[in-house]
Amino acid sequence: MSELGGLSMGDIDEGALGGVPEELSEKAKAGFAAAAAGMAQIRKEEKKSKKKDDQVAKVIIQFLGDERFSHLFLLISRLVSRDTPSIFILALLSLIDERSREVVQEYLKENLEKTEKETIPADMALTKTGELDPKMSQALVEWITRMQMVLSLSPEKILTKLMIDEKNIDGTVLQLATFILQHFFQTHKKVITYEHLQPLAASIMQTVFQPFMKLVRKRVLQESKDAEDAKDAEEA
Repeated sequence: MSELGGLSMGDIDEGALGGVPEELSEKAKAGFAAAAAGMAQIRKEEKKSKKKDDQVAKVIIQFLGDERFSHLFLLISRLVSRDTPSIFILALLSLIDERSREVVQEYLKENLEKTEKETIPADMALTKTGELDPKMSQALVEWITRMQMVLSLSPEKILTKLMIDEKNIDGTVLQLATFILQHFFQTHKKVITYEHLQPLAASIMQTVFQPFMKLVRKRVLQESKDAEDAKDAEEA
């Protein structure tokens, strides 16, 4: 999987990542999938608030003003240029930025009446070999759950902005997630290269996106068909 290419759901489904301990455990994947299904059933209509939108944008600007994260500016800018909803960008950043985490939790509380902490069991084994210490593992479990919960509120709105076709997601998401993981590990005194973390990042993002892909693929295919029909009508 190239860091410059699209994040292919099909490739990940077929086990292309391979390797232990780079992937999430099967138990963890099943747990997140079940949670995502539950979120889709209980979600409420997303509340609209100009004040909230401004708050979210302000947090992203504050994050980018931190010199520690200057290398993420281009990746975040790419997502913004695709009209990716800011709340999902904040959910990505929430692993390494406390302000982002607080805003996302407030958003979830308003729209789902609970946060990630009430959704996933605290004792979930995240990776296959259990090499992560409990504190790191729990932080990652909560991060994945936050992203899923945000996605569950507006799956079509978010994923259609990220998908480059009916099967692939813009690789910018994978690159950003990998850098975020790298910073997270560094804060826990673990220096791991981008290349070694990318398979874990891909496994995590596949787990986040996969429960919502079937629904969104239909919309992407329909939009593509509508565009082709419109083009044919113009040329006729």
